[in-house]
Amino acid sequence: MRGTFSHLKRLLLASVACVLGAAVLTYAVDPLQLFRSSKQAFYSDDTRVQNAGLIRSQSFDTAFMGTSLAIHFRQSDIDRVLGVHSLKLAMTGSNSRQQSFVLEQAIERGARRVIWEVDDFIFVDAADIEADPYLSVDLYRRTAKGIASYLFSAAMAKESLFALLRSTPPLRELLTRAAPYLPVKFALANADDIYALPRDFDITRNYNTEQALASFAYITAPSRSRFLGEGYDRDAMIGHFEQDAVGLITRHPDVTFDIYFPPYSILQFVAMRDASPETLKIVMDLTARIARRLTRLPNVRLHDFRAIKAVTHDLSNYGDVIHHSPVVDAKVLQWLRSGEYRVDPNEPLASLNELKAQVAAYRLQ
Repeated sequence: MRGTFSHLKRLLLASVACVLGAAVLTYAVDPLQLFRSSKQAFYSDDTRVQNAGLIRSQSFDTAFMGTSLAIHFRQSDIDRVLGVHSLKLAMTGSNSRQQSFVLEQAIERGARRVIWEVDDFIFVDAADIEADPYLSVDLYRRTAKGIASYLFSAAMAKESLFALLRSTPPLRELLTRAAPYLPVKFALANADDIYALPRDFDITRNYNTEQALASFAYITAPSRSRFLGEGYDRDAMIGHFEQDAVGLITRHPDVTFDIYFPPYSILQFVAMRDASPETLKIVMDLTARIARRLTRLPNVRLHDFRAIKAVTHDLSNYGDVIHHSPVVDAKVLQWLRSGEYRVDPNEPLASLNELKAQVAAYRLQ
């Protein structure tokens, strides 16, 4: 019996030693750069986690936020065109609670300008940020709970061990080349490459009229069209807009907000018109509220790219009914710089009314 307890004691001590060793390793390597910045760091495409480290480790004066509509921008292109020092924080599928929370952290770390791609669906109802299972507020706030979850994470210990091996000269070149093909998340050598498309990406193969029309047919099929309005509740969406967007903006009157509606293809609105007209009305009502409200705030410049017919009616620009190609990304930056499509505070609904007319008139060929 005494021997059994002795073995159990040694097993427990060994387990504790392993856990503490893993925590020390993660703290020393710090793959997320949560405690210190590193010139030898690697980055992850898991933006909800990676952003917590980027905000701590990078220098910036401008925060760039959005969903998958903004995820492929490169910081270097934003900086070159707009003359800023940006930090891209876009998160695929993110909602307004997550975006507002992350932007608040970036503003507290020094951002004095926010460029914010705003989709109508970011305001759909979702969990409160404090209970959000997909974004750790404690990690961003660096509370004891957040630090513990980072240091005692087996996944982070694995990333730390790989980073340590990769820093060893005989293995550095081999493991750096192999990193994108291995089961590790922190594989990107440059923050500019986070979720950016490769330089040699085949645009015409991935963005074309056939794919846009196929997506339209898919989402308007009778068996799936109900999903067009999933989560769309006018009052709840307006509530989240007021809380997450207006609340953030009014708390920071010294920060300039460039907010833009992305150039969906016309098919997105036509799909709602034909298959879910009640959803289209909610979207139009919500964006009318947004336009009226934001154009009255002195630190906001609102831009609306949804009625630029030369782009939104050219279906070769799209991979589905909403996601546009990098060619349009470049146009968006130019439009933001020129202010050509800035919403006039004296006519806040002009571009929306133009879009409504286009949607009513559009007919599929």
